[in-house]
Amino acid sequence: MRQALASHWPEYLMEAAELGIFMISACLFTALLEYPASPVRQAIAEPLVCHTLIGLAMGLTAIGIIYSPWGKQSGAHFNPAVTLTFWRLGKVASWDSVFYIVAQFAGGVAGVELSALVLGAVIEDTTVNYAVTVPGAEGRSVAFLAEFVISFGIMTVILGASNRPSLARLTGVFAGVLVAVYIIVEGPLSGMSMNPARTFGSALPAQVWTGFWIYCTAPVLAMLAAARVYQRAKRPRKVFCAKLHHNNDKRCIFCEYHGGAGGDACDVASQPDVTQTLNKTIHLQRT
Repeated sequence: MRQALASHWPEYLMEAAELGIFMISACLFTALLEYPASPVRQAIAEPLVCHTLIGLAMGLTAIGIIYSPWGKQSGAHFNPAVTLTFWRLGKVASWDSVFYIVAQFAGGVAGVELSALVLGAVIEDTTVNYAVTVPGAEGRSVAFLAEFVISFGIMTVILGASNRPSLARLTGVFAGVLVAVYIIVEGPLSGMSMNPARTFGSALPAQVWTGFWIYCTAPVLAMLAAARVYQRAKRPRKVFCAKLHHNNDKRCIFCEYHGGAGGDACDVASQPDVTQTLNKTIHLQRT
């Protein structure tokens, strides 16, 4: 525990900051596009347009975080369900996963609290309400199923893209696009969380715990299931790292843990040893 904390504390702080930034973006864009007195909301009469713009803004926020220097170094999980899935796959050390998850929960709350300082009473308005995620009008069962489906989908895409040299660089784009689409399409069913720490970050200051268990269980179960399916597929592919963006010069604590890149960098597409191993694996499976 002490060794992990002493060596990897920068990555833990980065994870906290990443979800904090995501939550600040969620609160600010929700206020800008949903609060009745907002000039932007008054200029856009159609609620569906505002909802779509929020989805696009959050998708772009996710992409920006993943490709930021911090995201490139920490792996840009900012989601306990993602961290637990990579831990289950053997790509994150146990103490790293513990500190990542603690940091993510702390960062989510900090992001909302900072937003409250900026927005004041606006964040308490029912149209903003700390950007909480709660089940929609269809009920909790539908919300659980919806959260499970979208969480399963995004983890499947992450694993499928990040472990292919031809697609690895685009993993963050795929994830961000899915975030945008999910908010636009699935948001009315569950609020679109996929992230226990994201829901907790809003629920704590708002004191709104409606269906909170859904957001703590469905994303985790779904992402673990997606990883299991990925591993047991007819042509299973190796999972090389826990980063969403491999191709950078930032140190990688995951490869360091597994003796891959010595903690110096993590680059699936440009490091010959990793790429050759992946290509050989695919070739053997095809033959």
